[in-house]
Amino acid sequence: MKYDLHSHTLCSDGLLTPAELVARAAERGVDALAITDHDSVAGLAPAQQAITEQQLALQLINGVEISTSWQQLEIHIVGLNINPACPVLQARLANQQQRRLERAEEMARRLAKSQIPDVLPAVLALAKGAAITRAHFARHLVSIGVASSMDNVFKKYLGRGKIGYVPNNWVEMAEAISWIHDAGGVAVLAHPLKYKFTTKWVKRLVQHFAAAGGDAMEIISPQQTPVQKRELWALCQLHGLTASVGSDFHQHTSWNDLGKNLYLTDDVTPVWHNWALN
Repeated sequence: MKYDLHSHTLCSDGLLTPAELVARAAERGVDALAITDHDSVAGLAPAQQAITEQQLALQLINGVEISTSWQQLEIHIVGLNINPACPVLQARLANQQQRRLERAEEMARRLAKSQIPDVLPAVLALAKGAAITRAHFARHLVSIGVASSMDNVFKKYLGRGKIGYVPNNWVEMAEAISWIHDAGGVAVLAHPLKYKFTTKWVKRLVQHFAAAGGDAMEIISPQQTPVQKRELWALCQLHGLTASVGSDFHQHTSWNDLGKNLYLTDDVTPVWHNWALN
């Protein structure tokens, strides 16, 4: 089976609707797909409805990606096989959404002081009620010609230390892990190499994640090398974690797509090793 356990829809900062995402996953030969929108489970029900209506050969894994704080740094924790109807989880995610709005308001104020006005209404219009992320800000700034690309926006305006950057106000990583467990799910450390930490800091992060009760870590993404995969799996083994895979799909690009290069070798224990899938 082909698994992709990290993807996004329009319910956060992806560009496809839930129905479009599951259709693309099936087209790409994915057998099990986790939708893991940022601090939101709103895309799960429409995705399952689309799978049923279109009779897609695809298993949906209920998921979420929670933004957290660790050592004053932003770390993302994916929850897999969660119960999206869990009222406690829903209340906690609603609180996260409020934190997102407050951060967005402060980002817009800082950009206005730098002669980039009226950003918040445009970002809210782009988000259409979805979880607001920095990607929405970046898309707007590109659309009005402030920057040439989303990467350029982060380098000039939204990255750490830049004029529009606002320090995260997320829950602590350990707390988010407990949220996922309370909702019946498995807590996965997302894309550990995307944080651009030194090797020492990656090891420290994984150690703290495991000590806080984390269950698994993503060791494969479309752009990772076999050497990186082996190094991450060694860290999993050291700390008793299983391995997950995920494209972190937001939109199709030349370097990323659903299910792309997401293969584990037989010596790796996958996060799904004890799942009962249809």
